[in-house]
Amino acid sequence: MTHTSKNRSMKEGQITALKESIVDAASVVIVEQNGLNADQTLALRRAMRAAGVSVKVGKNTLVKRAIEGTGLAGLDPYMKGPTALCYSKDPVAAAKVAAEFAKKNDKFKIVAASLGDQILDAKGAMALATLPSLNELRGKLVGLLVAPATKIAGVLQAPAGQLARVMSARSKQAA
Repeated sequence: MTHTSKNRSMKEGQITALKESIVDAASVVIVEQNGLNADQTLALRRAMRAAGVSVKVGKNTLVKRAIEGTGLAGLDPYMKGPTALCYSKDPVAAAKVAAEFAKKNDKFKIVAASLGDQILDAKGAMALATLPSLNELRGKLVGLLVAPATKIAGVLQAPAGQLARVMSARSKQAA
């Protein structure tokens, strides 16, 4: 096997691996990371990992070949310069963590995103970052489901409590 064919097969493997990992993602965010130092990159990766977000840095040509023919193909024009892909199964986690990191670091900015097959520009991606995460939505839903039961219990207990207070006040007046 020649060096060229070994190199080509290695690139094909990278393209296939990248395609498999990002195709199942609920959202993909493209970020420009121009001039991040090692500490900043490590902080970014830790923040992303903590939120369940994966980060891939690769040559734009390889990334473009990986998304070719998928619902992510619309991201192709946004890949210029030093870019990275942030993706997760949670539709807003990648955008949320990227937006938080971009607030603290001017060498890092959101360029575009995809939500399923929908392609979003930088403004759309920032709007996506403001939405609540799946876990936050689940918590709110549980809160909404539990709230009526506690309100009903309070309403049912209120008349008995009022009656007891009235009886107590009357007995104090009579005495």
